[in-house]
Amino acid sequence: MVKSICLTLAAVVLCAAFFVFVDIYLGKEFGEFKGAVETLYEKVEDGEANIGDADAVRAMWTGKKSKLQMFIPHNDISYVDYRLNEAFSYIYTKDYPLALANLEIVKKMAQNLPDNYRLKLENIF
Repeated sequence: MVKSICLTLAAVVLCAAFFVFVDIYLGKEFGEFKGAVETLYEKVEDGEANIGDADAVRAMWTGKKSKLQMFIPHNDISYVDYRLNEAFSYIYTKDYPLALANLEIVKKMAQNLPDNYRLKLENIF
């Protein structure tokens, strides 16, 4: 009986620690990515963005998404990929208004995705 209670408590503590780790990790990773997207957004807004800037953000995302796929569904990752690649193509063709529209979506996703997977009451029920 005592052993069962101890094992149950240990499992609860391990689960809570894992959820806290995921919360901190997702916040950090998406925070860095959102900062890079905001910088690119400002450059596009000023008309100073070039293909190298867009490629740097895309490379950063490629590095992060392989680790994030353990915690975030592939559809969400895929949608960020789609919008980021679309913005990349608009920057390449210097169609800045359409690039800004896609980067705005990517910024919002970088802000909202971690909240969708945090340990919050509305995410549990």
